[in-house]
Amino acid sequence: MFSDSFASQEILTWDDVDAVIAHLLPQFNTDYDGLVMITRGGLFPGGILCEAMGIKNVHTAAVHIANPTKDSMAWPTFMQFPIDAMVSGRKLLVVDDIWSNGINMVAVRGRLEAANAIVETAVLHFRPKSNFFPNTGPNYYGAITDRFIVYPWNTPAQFAPGYIPPGKPSPPEHLG
Repeated sequence: MFSDSFASQEILTWDDVDAVIAHLLPQFNTDYDGLVMITRGGLFPGGILCEAMGIKNVHTAAVHIANPTKDSMAWPTFMQFPIDAMVSGRKLLVVDDIWSNGINMVAVRGRLEAANAIVETAVLHFRPKSNFFPNTGPNYYGAITDRFIVYPWNTPAQFAPGYIPPGKPSPPEHLG
């Protein structure tokens, strides 16, 4: 289920997330005109940072990149994104939970910069060993890791579509 390239997985509690955010917050030494949360992982840390920093102008960005590899990436599809007029000329903080390969953050940052936004990036965890972009990373991060991070907002298996608990019969065809 998890990639062999990670030393192990780390399952975080909400208290762990609070500690990472407490380490992240003092790094910000500027005011922002708004915050962009990358869905889905950035929704929780972005919301917490908005509250803690008093940021009221909040946007979401949903990006999909088909089958990315380090050597070949498709053009990103933005399924949801703020219109240029809402971000142009504004200083924005873009937030996600983790920068693993960096693809989503780089795509969102690039599109915002193309709309004339001033962009800084923040994540709870930065995984430089799996980063696809040499000499590039988030402006701010709470911790560096080589682990597969499981956040408290990650969906447990029992809520995933099609999940059947061990020892339980499959639903009848007409219900499944």
